[in-house]
Amino acid sequence: MIRTRFAPSPTGYLHVGGLRTALYNYLFARKHQGSFILRIEDTDQQRKVKGAVENLIETLRWAGITPDEGPGYGGELGPYIQSQRLELYARLTQELLDKGHAYRCFCSPERLRNLRHAQSSGNSQTGYDRHCRNLSPSDIRQKMQAGEKFVLRMKVPLEGEIVIDDSVRGRVVFPCSLIDDQVLLKTDGFPTYHLANVIDDHHMQISHVIRGEEWLPSTPKHLLLYRYFGWEAPQFAHLPLLLNPDRSKLSKRQGDVAAEDYRQKGYLAPALVNFLALLGWNPGTEQEIFSLDELIQQFSLDRVGKSGAVFNPEKLDWMNGLYIRNLEFDDYYSLAKPYLPETTDYTEAGMREIARVQQQKISMLSELPQKSLAFFIDLPSYTKAEFSEWFEAEQVPRFLTTLLAEVREFTAFDGALFIEAVKAAGKTSQLRGKPLWMVLRIALTGELHGPEIHSVAAILGKTHCLRRLEKAKAYVENQFDQG
Repeated sequence: MIRTRFAPSPTGYLHVGGLRTALYNYLFARKHQGSFILRIEDTDQQRKVKGAVENLIETLRWAGITPDEGPGYGGELGPYIQSQRLELYARLTQELLDKGHAYRCFCSPERLRNLRHAQSSGNSQTGYDRHCRNLSPSDIRQKMQAGEKFVLRMKVPLEGEIVIDDSVRGRVVFPCSLIDDQVLLKTDGFPTYHLANVIDDHHMQISHVIRGEEWLPSTPKHLLLYRYFGWEAPQFAHLPLLLNPDRSKLSKRQGDVAAEDYRQKGYLAPALVNFLALLGWNPGTEQEIFSLDELIQQFSLDRVGKSGAVFNPEKLDWMNGLYIRNLEFDDYYSLAKPYLPETTDYTEAGMREIARVQQQKISMLSELPQKSLAFFIDLPSYTKAEFSEWFEAEQVPRFLTTLLAEVREFTAFDGALFIEAVKAAGKTSQLRGKPLWMVLRIALTGELHGPEIHSVAAILGKTHCLRRLEKAKAYVENQFDQG
């Protein structure tokens, strides 16, 4: 049975690269009617962040990536949090010691720092020098009786090579001479990632390890552990890195990297998932928009590329805008409403209309406050330099005066009636075409662009339209007087 896993560390919000890794594991498992497991790798207790586990679980839920087993989901092969599995790690580490595949290292942190400094200064290969690898049993007993702290290291063969048959990268060969004697158990009794990762993958019956390419150099150590324990190794697949547009590694320095950042900005989960799926995987067609079910049907590891995938924010914005435009209005409004200002100026129907006129114009929900600002200000300002070219025409004061007179006479008010009055006032004042509509938009909104003007007028209503037209008229007349 196909069993994949996503095994994040609870050190903060979930990186979009981690979300893509979870997605690929989920798609592969679902494609083959297998199981997808969530495991929390919290062996580095110093880096653990409070609330991070809950955030990881919630982010996966939001994205629609639902584990079959894991914290909060149950399962027969748990516990699925590594800090709850220390007894298993201790027992199996002792087995490695007994078999001669591991040894106690008593080197102090100071000695190791000096060693790294000397190696770096001399342009030598960095790594542990195996100082404690051949200590005699009596030396070991003496140090332990003296209470010296130690870690357990893995004995890597001094010769030969480790070959990885990777589903993405093919055959990769690592000479043993370049592999460090990895620490397996720290002085605090917690295992390192490398040991716990291998033990858990075996005991949770993981068939495929699909993870980022940054773990490829660690894979020879993992394969050695499988060999030392006498276990069959899973199939490995190392995914390409996510890159900034300048092809540097995706990092916080150049923009948002946490899935939570995109969620808060109002990116839709299906859009972000669709976008991430295409960062490294190629469906082999021109299709770019996929539902989750379509991704499951079409995903395959043999179409995952080796080279880094550029995270293009403009492409994500385009895709997210498309998803927003294709939402049923009630679904869109339920997502959009939290982004709109709280106000008593509009009924629920009015708020729905404000959201409606922006649905075709936004690429993320967080754009709503700024794009809808004209509806929530008391009165617009007309002092921007770019407004002057539209207000300086001599027909403008008469147009505004005529339009005000027309609107004041309305006993009923809607967008269509307002536009008829605008056209009539334009004809009377000889203000036509683009200048008419630009003057009107600026007068009502204080902006050069926005929703269709009949929708703006209908949302504002008669009273607010009159107040804004009156202010615009006074401003224009004052400018003419000063001129």
